[in-house]
Amino acid sequence: MSKITFMGAGSTVFAKNVLGDVMLTPALQDFEIALYDIDAERLEESYTMICSLNRNINENRATVTKYLGVENRKDALRGADFVVNAIQVGLYDPCTITDFEVPKKYGLRQTIADTLGIGGIFRTLRTIPVLADFAEDMAQVCPNAYFLNYTNPMAMLSGYMQRYTDIKTVGLCHSVQVCSSRLLKKLGMEPKRPIREKIAGINHMGWLLEVYDAKGNDLYPELRRRACEILEHPENYETHNLVRLDYLRRFGYYCTESSEHNAEYNNLYIKSKYPELIDRYRIPLDEYPRRCINQIAKWETDREKYVQGDVSHTRTHEYASYIMEAMVTGVPYQIGGNVLNTGLITNLPHNACVEVPCLVNRQGVLPTYVGDLPEICAAMNRTNINVQLLTIEAAVTKKKEAIYQAAMLDPHTSSELSIDDIVAMCDDLIEAHKDWLPVYH
Repeated sequence: MSKITFMGAGSTVFAKNVLGDVMLTPALQDFEIALYDIDAERLEESYTMICSLNRNINENRATVTKYLGVENRKDALRGADFVVNAIQVGLYDPCTITDFEVPKKYGLRQTIADTLGIGGIFRTLRTIPVLADFAEDMAQVCPNAYFLNYTNPMAMLSGYMQRYTDIKTVGLCHSVQVCSSRLLKKLGMEPKRPIREKIAGINHMGWLLEVYDAKGNDLYPELRRRACEILEHPENYETHNLVRLDYLRRFGYYCTESSEHNAEYNNLYIKSKYPELIDRYRIPLDEYPRRCINQIAKWETDREKYVQGDVSHTRTHEYASYIMEAMVTGVPYQIGGNVLNTGLITNLPHNACVEVPCLVNRQGVLPTYVGDLPEICAAMNRTNINVQLLTIEAAVTKKKEAIYQAAMLDPHTSSELSIDDIVAMCDDLIEAHKDWLPVYH
C-alpha cells in the first residue's frame, strides 16, 4: 500500500484540502494516510475530521493513522511515498507575534512577514532545524519519498532541503495557478482564463512573462493600459491589488503573489518618511496577525462541524494530489514548482530556489529551462535571493553575523533602519526566540 505522511496535520483545514483532494483522486484513494503533529488536541481533531472525510467521500478506502510527538515521527514517516509539509514552528502565538512586535519597537512595520523581511528571516531560522530533523529521519525510513513543501518561507526552506539534504524536494504555492485568471477577471477582460501563459521567477515573485488569448493575441498591452487607468483613478475601483498593478505599470510585468506580500519585498512602498504611500497603495500593515486572529476565531466557530463529521469536499487547485496522481499513473501534469536553479533561469544565481514550469510524471518533478528573465524582473528577484541565501547560510553555520547580514541586505529593513538598529533588533529577536532557535555564535 502506498503512503502519504502529512507533517503538521494540526493545520486541519489545509489537511482537509490536500487529503480531501487525494480521496477524490481514483489512483490515490486506497493510500495509507499518516497524520503527524506535536499538538495532541489538534492532531485528534484532524484525525477525526480526516476519518469522517474518508467515510463521507471515499467509502473508507484509505487507511488513516495518527502519530503524536517527536518520539513517533519516524513511524509516521516510515515507508512514505509522499511527505506533505505544512508545519508552523512557534505558531502565531508566540512566534509570529514576536516577529511583528519586536521590529515595531524600532519603527519597522510589516504586512505578512512570512516570506522575506525580518519576519521571514526568523521564521526560516526557527524552521530549518526542524526540517533538518525531518530529512535525517526520512533518509533512514523513506529515502525515496518526495517532500512536498507548503511551509513558508518557501524559497528558503525548499532551497535548504535541495542544497543540504538528499531528500527529493519541491516547493508548492497557491499563487501560480490563479495568477493570470484573477488578473484578467479583476481588469474586466475576456477570456476569463488565458489560453497560453508563461510564469517564472521566485516564489511569491514569479513573473507573468507571457499571456495570450486563443487567437494568439498578446493580452499584455491591454492589461498595462487598464492597470494604468486604475492607478490614475483608484477611487473608482474596489481593489487592494495596487502594488502589483504598479509593478505592471512601472516594470512592465505582473507577479504571482498578492500586493500585501509584495509591498514588503522591496524598498518602494512601506516608508516611514512617506506615510502617504500606505494610503495611496492601500497597504494593510499588520495584515498577517489580523488573518491569524480571524482564522483562529473561525476555527472555533467551525470546529464542531469538522470534528462531528459534517464534512464534504470538492477537489481544489492545490498541486499536491495532481503531483501524486501524475507520479502514480504516469499521466503527465504541469505545475509551477520551486526547485533548485540548475541553469533553469540563467540570470539568477545557481544556488537559488526558483519557481518555474515543471512537468510531473513517473520520473518525478522535471523542471523546464526558462533562460534569461527580463532584466528588471531578474533584478527584483535578486534583491530577495540575496536575503534568502544569507539566511540559509546563517541557519547552516549558526553564525550571528550571517543573520545580521541577511537583515542588512533585506530591501525593506535596510531602507528603514540604520545598521546599528538592525543588529540590535536581530539580537532582540534572537533573545525573544531563544526557545525556538539553536545557539548562534
